[in-house]
Amino acid sequence: MADPGEILWRPPADVASTTTTGRYLRWLDEARGVRCATYGDLWQWSVDHLEAFWLSIWDFFDVRATASFDRVLSGRAMPGARWFDGATLNYAEHVLRGAARPELRGPAVLARSQTRPPVDLSAAELVEQVGRARAGLVRLGVGRGDRVAAYLPNIPETLVAFLATASLGAVWASCAPEFGIRSVVDRLRQIAPKVLLATDGYRFGDKAVDRRAEAEAIRAELPSLEAVVALPYLEPDGPAPAGTVAWSALLAEPGPLEFAAVPFDHPLYVLYSSGTTGLPKPIVHGHGGILLEHLKLNAFHHGVEPGGRFFYFTTTGWMVWNVLPSVLALGSAVVLFDGNPGWPDLSTLWRLAAETEATCFGASAGFYLACRKAGLVPRQLVDTSALQTVLSTGAPLPDDGFRWIYEAVSDDVFLASTSGGTDVCSAFVGGSPLLPVRAGEIACRCLGCKVEAFDPDGKPLVGEQGELVITEPMPSMPLGFWNDPDGSRYRAAYFEDFPGVWRHGDWITISPTGSCAITGRSDATLNRGGVRLGSSEFYSVVEQDPAVADSLVVHLEDPDGGAGELLLFVVPAPGVAVDDRLRSSLAAELKRVLSPRHVPDTIVGIPAVPKTLSGKKLEIPVKRILAGVPVDDAANRGALADPRALDIFEQIAAERNHACPKP
Repeated sequence: MADPGEILWRPPADVASTTTTGRYLRWLDEARGVRCATYGDLWQWSVDHLEAFWLSIWDFFDVRATASFDRVLSGRAMPGARWFDGATLNYAEHVLRGAARPELRGPAVLARSQTRPPVDLSAAELVEQVGRARAGLVRLGVGRGDRVAAYLPNIPETLVAFLATASLGAVWASCAPEFGIRSVVDRLRQIAPKVLLATDGYRFGDKAVDRRAEAEAIRAELPSLEAVVALPYLEPDGPAPAGTVAWSALLAEPGPLEFAAVPFDHPLYVLYSSGTTGLPKPIVHGHGGILLEHLKLNAFHHGVEPGGRFFYFTTTGWMVWNVLPSVLALGSAVVLFDGNPGWPDLSTLWRLAAETEATCFGASAGFYLACRKAGLVPRQLVDTSALQTVLSTGAPLPDDGFRWIYEAVSDDVFLASTSGGTDVCSAFVGGSPLLPVRAGEIACRCLGCKVEAFDPDGKPLVGEQGELVITEPMPSMPLGFWNDPDGSRYRAAYFEDFPGVWRHGDWITISPTGSCAITGRSDATLNRGGVRLGSSEFYSVVEQDPAVADSLVVHLEDPDGGAGELLLFVVPAPGVAVDDRLRSSLAAELKRVLSPRHVPDTIVGIPAVPKTLSGKKLEIPVKRILAGVPVDDAANRGALADPRALDIFEQIAAERNHACPKP
């Protein structure tokens, strides 16, 4: 195996003329007199000259405002910075204007599912449906500032309803239909929606999932509702439940597609933290901040080009879904998928990409690693020649994941491993088509993102692991939390540890060249004898073993100041037992590849790793359960991909407490 950091891809010689990033550099030189020879020069300029950078994004992408702004940035304090004060615009207008660009070839939306036949919408059809949905929402009394909530899958109707909501200046929030009743109610009750759009169900692979009872229960728990729109998706010919409006009735009448001119910081949608403990944080994002951030992110870091086709596997409960509509603003079509990505096997998404001629393919790091472990070679199954970009997020992609993409998918794609969060609905670190791709590395800090690594005293680190912080404001930082009038919850979430600096909660190492490595959540730190270890370091070693399907690691501190206990939980591959032989093998490999400090005190076999619906491992809730916290206090089961995955930890905790009774 090649050494870590091996260069797997280099920018082509014509990158300056064939990519939006290259065209932007040339425009920046000609129109602004700013000459940047390298990506590093460009990043440094973007964070040293925030106002000039974000104004250049506004001008380069031809953002249109009904009223102009007084200045780009009013104060740099965090929280409290105000962007483009005085400007009025509408996010949906820019999305639909982009969908009408001449570069768009064929449909604007290509939707595939395991519930119904393919659905494609041209730009004109998308505009017409958004206009009809807008008129229907107006008939239901929806206006500026009202909340519209969705319990819908990743299908065209959801996209249409969102854009119609945004066009009115109303506020959107969505929960995936995989969410349980409590998870949905805990989220939506906080924002008091006026209208709920709900599905009757969906198919997940070969399994039909009926959601009518859940939709009715959610409706009963939201006293603010004035109307419920029922979408017959599982049974398309089924009648609308009593007291609801059918989706077809909502779209029954055409209407003018007009766009409310709202302030730059007018709420666009509310996203939610994972909600694994306590009530999910209702994070408010604005029209202007999301528009500018997503234009930059998609064009300069996701490699989205006019005329392309963008596919990213996501549900409507993950912030990645909120990035999808923004792709249309750049003149790229969007590919939607609703279903089980592993049914009938892991080739499903790759076949979808080939069929739709997707130019950009995105998924979680876990998906790529599962494909690798299964021995899948997509380039042997389908034509992958249309792919130009592969995106990975959700967790760090290890060296072998990078190499698998280039060996099994395509040897000439731009691969970007990214990391960000729901909190900013974007990425802090990622890739750039101007930079080479190195195995296991996140190539760069994103433009306009002043990312630094801090030590506990708030001093910047280079080449050493530290807290991921943002030391300058970003337009897509939250407007605040819903129903947090004094901003105290918002400040406590991000600004308490380093006043005036955003602390994100990840460990990051920034190299002298600007590349990055994320090594896990800093609030799930594994502290062995004073040495901090990132959980992703464990997973990159443990999950390479073909005997291991999945894993989770936690560290239980000793209240008396001892070394504590490092526990590794392993999901064995089919037919494999977690026995002394496997334990010894894993311990030896962790010691060899990482260090003796990484050798667990105990290795335990479990049936499944508990994860959120977006695939994040629940290290902190498991740690709390093992420390004696009741399961329902430690985590919200309704927010989990498999609510039963926590049961084994409850049993382990009971056994540990019984074996070691407290004095």
